[in-house]
Amino acid sequence: MGEAARQTAVVIDDDADVRDLLVQVLTSAGFHVFAVDNGFDGVDAVRAHDPDITTLDVNMPGIDGYETARRIREHSNTYILLITALTEEADAVLGFSVGADDVVTKPFRARELRARVLAAQRRRPRGSAPGGADSARDADPQPAPVAVLPSATPSRLSGNAGLVVDRATHSVTIDGHPVLLTRTEFELLATLLEAAPEVRSKAHLAGALRSGHGGGFSLVSDADERAIETHLTNLRRKLGDSVAEPRFIETLRAVGYRAIVPGGTPSTSTL
Repeated sequence: MGEAARQTAVVIDDDADVRDLLVQVLTSAGFHVFAVDNGFDGVDAVRAHDPDITTLDVNMPGIDGYETARRIREHSNTYILLITALTEEADAVLGFSVGADDVVTKPFRARELRARVLAAQRRRPRGSAPGGADSARDADPQPAPVAVLPSATPSRLSGNAGLVVDRATHSVTIDGHPVLLTRTEFELLATLLEAAPEVRSKAHLAGALRSGHGGGFSLVSDADERAIETHLTNLRRKLGDSVAEPRFIETLRAVGYRAIVPGGTPSTSTL
């Protein structure tokens, strides 16, 4: 086991001191780390090593972290931790919109960063494929042979309009067609389906992402809740869902979000 079970990380940062610190933090957390100093090599490193997690600096020569994240997302669902010296809310929102799963501002505390990394990895199903988009599609290219058969296992969740989420394979399909999500988007969708028909607030969802399955409300800030809004916007776009006429996720004004399940109908209070 040992080395074979070891997880992989890619560090992309042009600052040698920060890069070395990130390598130390991730190595101490049990990762085999590959480090590069620019976005072009970072995209190639993610493609080559299919990492479980990727840390990504925003301000780099060549292509910046936002463009690097966008290119990585074209072929990988690695967990992207964006690290930035920018403190404006719009900068974090932009990071989430291009595919980042979490945003950390500089200067960061090494122990806190390590805790964030470990929390992110706890949410990853055991035995699931690493980050690659191809592996995510190949893991379960088709649902069960009889697609209408309800799942008998708790890891397989059925939503409305042919939506199937499988935690065991970390796959999402709509009518048998795979949908590639980031790990954060996957976790939000699975959490809502598990709770259906109950509603989950933004605070609850943010807490669930921080603490893993089950959720919680500790250390949930306004920025965390706004990040949930951005992730759900991206999730809906990838599912082909509409806020006005939802098929999969409905928004209840001033309350939260609810997954629509077979036989359920959206409420009249959706936005």
